Amino acid sequence: MQSNGSSEQPLLEVRGLKKHFPIQAGFLRRTVGYVYAVDDVSFSIPQGKTLGLVGESGCGKTTLGRCIVRAIPPTAGEIWLHVDGQSIDLSGLSRNELRPLRRHFQMVFQDPYLSLNPRKTILDIVGEPLRLNNIAEGKALENRVRELVDMVGLNLKYLNRYPHAFSGGQRQRIGIARALALNPKLIVCDEPVSALDVSVQAQILNLLQDLQRELGLTYLFIAHDLSVVEHISDEVAVMYVGKMIEKADTRKLFTNPQHPYTEALLSAIPRPDPDQPLGEIELTGEVPNPASPPSGCYFHPRCKYAQERCRVEAPPLREVKPGHWAACHFSEDLELQGVGG
Repeated sequence: MQSNGSSEQPLLEVRGLKKHFPIQAGFLRRTVGYVYAVDDVSFSIPQGKTLGLVGESGCGKTTLGRCIVRAIPPTAGEIWLHVDGQSIDLSGLSRNELRPLRRHFQMVFQDPYLSLNPRKTILDIVGEPLRLNNIAEGKALENRVRELVDMVGLNLKYLNRYPHAFSGGQRQRIGIARALALNPKLIVCDEPVSALDVSVQAQILNLLQDLQRELGLTYLFIAHDLSVVEHISDEVAVMYVGKMIEKADTRKLFTNPQHPYTEALLSAIPRPDPDQPLGEIELTGEVPNPASPPSGCYFHPRCKYAQERCRVEAPPLREVKPGHWAACHFSEDLELQGVGG
C-alpha cells in the first residue's frame, strides 16, 4: 500500500511488516514450520489521527501492535516513525538504540490491572518512566505526576494508593497517565476498553479523544468491537489471518464495505431497533490456522462469493476506490451491504 488516501504527513508508516513465530518439535527443538501471525502488512497513520484496527480473535492485531512498539521484534518489514524532523526505521534497532526513542511511542494495555505493578503506588507507577529516562526526580517528578493524574481525571489524593484500591476504569486512567508521562507522539491502544463496563467504556473513549485534541496524539486503536471503533477512528483497517484485507475512511468502510469479510463483521453489529431484522451474515467453517493458511485468498473457504480464482490466486491489497483499499478479486462486481447512512 503506497498511500493512505491522505495528503497529511504520516507520523507512522508500516511497510511489509511480518511476524512469524517458529514451531519447534522433537528432542532437538527443530523448527518444523511457522505461525504467520502478521504477514506482509502495510499502512500509515497521519499525525493527530486515529486508525482503528479490527478483526476476529487471533487475527494478529495485538501482535502487530506489539511489533510496532518493539515489545517483540518483527521478522521482516519496516516501521518508520517521523518525529522531530527525522525519519527513523524502528524495525532493526537494538535495545540500546531503541531506548532514547521510546519516549515517542507508548502502549495502553487491555487489562488495566495486570498492566500495573500491585506493589507500587500510583505516584511510583506514573513516575517510573520519568525516573528511568532521567527526566525528573524528587519534587519535580511528583509535580509532573500530579499534572498527569489530574489530566486523566483522577483525584490527586489517590497518589499514595495501590492499584487494588481502584475500579477498572480508574486503573485504565492510571495506565493512560503512565503512557503520557514522556509526551509521546504515538500511542498504541490494545483493546483499552474491552475489559470495562459499557458506561465506563464511553468515559475512557471520551478521555482519549479529549487528550488527542489537547496534545495532538496519534492512535493505533486495536479493538474487536466495531461500535467502539466507529466512534473513535478516522480510518479503519480490517485484518484476517495475519493480513490486512481492507482499509478506508471510517464512514466509507461502514457504509460501503469492499470485502465480504468486512460485510460479515458489519452485519453482526447490534441494532438499537428491536423491530429491525438482524440480517446477520453467518460465516460457515472455522478461521484458518495461521500456521497452515489455505491457498489463494485466505477467506475463500468461508466466503459465499468465492470463485475458482479465489482458491488459487491470492488477491493483493489494492485501491478499488479513491482512498479505499481492499484485498478481493471481485470488489468492483459485488454489491455488499454496510450499516448507517
